[in-house]
Amino acid sequence: MLKIFADWLTYSIFKITPETLLAEAVNFFIYDTIKIFLLLIVIIFFVSLLRSYLPPEKIRKILSQEKKYFGNILASLFGIITPFCTCSAIPLFLGFLEAGVPLGTTFSFLVASPMINEVALIMLLGMFGWKIALLYVTSGLLIAIFSGIIIGKLKVENLLKNFGEKNKTANQIKLSELSWKQRTVYAKNYTFGIIKNIWVYIIIGVGIGAIIHGYVPTDFLAQYAGANQWYAVPLAVLLGIPLYSNAAGVIPLVGVLSEKGVSIGTSLAFMMAVTGLSFPEFMILRKVMKIKLILIFASVVGTGIIFTGYLFNFILAK
Repeated sequence: MLKIFADWLTYSIFKITPETLLAEAVNFFIYDTIKIFLLLIVIIFFVSLLRSYLPPEKIRKILSQEKKYFGNILASLFGIITPFCTCSAIPLFLGFLEAGVPLGTTFSFLVASPMINEVALIMLLGMFGWKIALLYVTSGLLIAIFSGIIIGKLKVENLLKNFGEKNKTANQIKLSELSWKQRTVYAKNYTFGIIKNIWVYIIIGVGIGAIIHGYVPTDFLAQYAGANQWYAVPLAVLLGIPLYSNAAGVIPLVGVLSEKGVSIGTSLAFMMAVTGLSFPEFMILRKVMKIKLILIFASVVGTGIIFTGYLFNFILAK
């Protein structure tokens, strides 16, 4: 339905010639902008409604484990079973912050949720076999756990732009005492409050991704990130960041890249960057954290993805 609407606007209303670079960029922008906003509205509403039944103290108790790093493991595993893309995982990430869950633990969830899910696992299993599917899930889980641990060790809570103070009033609301109608009103207000604050960032992020999508063809990555190029993996990661998709949406592209001669490790590193380090995600996070923290997050996760890409290429080359 969204695709039909995007095609209608692009080709019938805007009169852009089909199969041109401009058409690809505009069509991608229209489709993804609408898709992201719909996903955000539905998922933020659902998550905030669900949170009204989960007291912040309970969430904090579950994820703020005294056992060393156990919270990071739990958050990463929880991220795997939540089928969110990066932008739609952020509301739950914000909810964790509001509940007082440690910053490193919340980042473990934010990395794992979009990068690994059951749909991606099944698709990888069908296209590449169990070995690659297992390697991908294992590496994604480890990246999420260790990224959260590293960020937690850095003690960068001061880079959250006073997020806790801004949400202090919200935390004081006794959600457990609300009626169903009051819960839905709370969820609606919370949802549109977030959308109101981030809509500009989403449009800017998707716009940049649309330009990359339309004007940087698949053959570019296949040409400059060939199997024998030492810089193939970091280049694939850099090219993946401006794009936006969930894991299931980008896996077919991984198949195309593999057919064009791009090594599987490089292709999967590209997939991880698209799902775990998307630019629209950074634009939304910019609203609640300083640029320095976003750069730290991107650097830590990006380094893990690059290492994984090289490791995949080494293992699978044997």
